[in-house]
Amino acid sequence: MPSARMSRVESAGSPDFKQVFTGLMESLNTEMNAPDNLLKDVMSGNQNVDIHDVMTAMSKSEISVSVATQLVGKVINAYDRISQISV
Repeated sequence: MPSARMSRVESAGSPDFKQVFTGLMESLNTEMNAPDNLLKDVMSGNQNVDIHDVMTAMSKSEISVSVATQLVGKVINAYDRISQISV
């Protein structure tokens, strides 16, 4: 009896690790630049941007950096564990 797996067509349901990681880094870069851009708007006299928006963007940026740092640490830890596996 053939397995159920052979009868279905398998395709990649998600992008590869490089694409995901690149997307995360681009998102982090955007988060890091947001407070600077908002601060420039406030200093140029834009009435649609408040200093509270700048502070909120700075907090988001700080959290994003913290998460990214923890993520990189976990990826490095996982790589170390995988490299220690003997085949």
